[in-house]
Amino acid sequence: MSCKTCRSDIFKQKLGRCPRCMKQLTFLSIGGWLTWLEFFQATPYQIEAIATFMISSAFTGLLALHLLLMGYYRLASKK
Repeated sequence: MSCKTCRSDIFKQKLGRCPRCMKQLTFLSIGGWLTWLEFFQATPYQIEAIATFMISSAFTGLLALHLLLMGYYRLASKK
């Protein structure tokens, strides 16, 4: 793993601290949304479109949670 917190199995300890996870989520989010826009925007009710939309939303939500907690940890460490 790339850092001390990534070696931990506890999900809560990794949120906002793992740059490797955040990079992966960034690429997965962008790739998922570009795939949905390119192939499924015209037919949003197909099962493939719904699945791509849901997984892209999940990647984006987890990335947002990482970024939110990263900001919190940085502000908390300055105090």
